[in-house]
Amino acid sequence: MTFQNEFTATLPTLIPRQLALPPRLFVEDESRFGLLPVIRRRITLKGVKPIQPIQHVFENYYLYGAVEPSSGAAFFLEMPFLDSQCYQIYLNEFSRWASDSFNIMVLDNGSFHKAKGLIIPENVALLFLPPYSPELNPIERLWEYIKDQIAGKLFQNLDSLKDEVAKVIKRLSKKMIASLTGYPYILQAANAL
Repeated sequence: MTFQNEFTATLPTLIPRQLALPPRLFVEDESRFGLLPVIRRRITLKGVKPIQPIQHVFENYYLYGAVEPSSGAAFFLEMPFLDSQCYQIYLNEFSRWASDSFNIMVLDNGSFHKAKGLIIPENVALLFLPPYSPELNPIERLWEYIKDQIAGKLFQNLDSLKDEVAKVIKRLSKKMIASLTGYPYILQAANAL
């Protein structure tokens, strides 16, 4: 059996029996954004080389994000590092943001997601994807969309990059987020909750 086939049956096992909160299903991931520009293909006339501005500056930050594919609700947090301490902060903030529900979070097998010192909030359960399967995590499409919006642009500093990424995220409607992340197996499982 594949992960997608088992997914709907696995979700109810994560929900506590005496649950007083409604369950919700989120997909979570992190993405690095930096001053080294995002490069995409360009269309030109035959024989004409495309011109791409470039800078070799290796400053970056991480955007942690969780989205609910069924509704398009989303929670993002900028962090300086990709580690268990930053992930703990993210989990705590997410738990407060979604305090009125029990939240099942689907995520990859990053070592910081499984750190021994990590304290999972009471209203959050983690469900790990199979190893090396980013194609199963719908939020990857959202990261790609955001990076497409900043592709080919140069930023003088991290603050200007953060401002531009924040503008892109603010322009995203819940409907668009749901459209990008609404994989059929995720939606079917969310509806079964």
